[in-house]
Amino acid sequence: MTAVLSVRGLTRRFTPDRPPVLEGLSFALQAGEYVAIMGESGVGKSTLLNLIAGLDRPEEGSIELDGRELTRLDDDALTLERRRSMGFVFQAFHVLPYLSVARNVALPLELLGWPAAEREARVNAMLAEVGLADSAARLPRELSGGELQRVAIARALAHRPRLLLADEPTGNLDPGTAAQVLRLLKTQVAAQGGAGILITHSRAAAATADRAFMLDGHSLTPLAVAG
Repeated sequence: MTAVLSVRGLTRRFTPDRPPVLEGLSFALQAGEYVAIMGESGVGKSTLLNLIAGLDRPEEGSIELDGRELTRLDDDALTLERRRSMGFVFQAFHVLPYLSVARNVALPLELLGWPAAEREARVNAMLAEVGLADSAARLPRELSGGELQRVAIARALAHRPRLLLADEPTGNLDPGTAAQVLRLLKTQVAAQGGAGILITHSRAAAATADRAFMLDGHSLTPLAVAG
């Protein structure tokens, strides 16, 4: 079975006179798998996400998404691949303040050219999934931090991406709201049949994933974090 995401021998260095940030890193994710990656600041977690997303390029190695070699694509093709196949959730919510909740969630579908009726149905379904069915017409300023992050999750998953990349998505949330958001991320990745990567400093957050790893720049070491 072809992995959703396959990373082989990934190496990234920023200056020739210093050790690489990442060197020879390899791992794979299967459909429905949701993993957490932990690590000290500066160890390369954000660099890894940027490489997978095609926002940066490695000196060596390959990154395959559903068997497609991303490192061989040009910038335009990478932009289209991100739009079609990836979803992103960050610590900052990145919702557009002048658009309603529904319009924020619909943005990736509009960019992909979904017909209006299909777009509306999908947005309504995703808002129901994240518990915001009654908030479609509200503006971001009317929402709490937890609600805003749920909007961001609905938007990230609206187009059914094969890969979800979440970078410290609960960093601005209180513990109770963070736990709700983490459960939602895991259940939605499983329900949509793609794969997900959670970058976090929190062992409690990592414990919500199917598997957790510590990144040291060269390898991912399995962590026992589940309670």
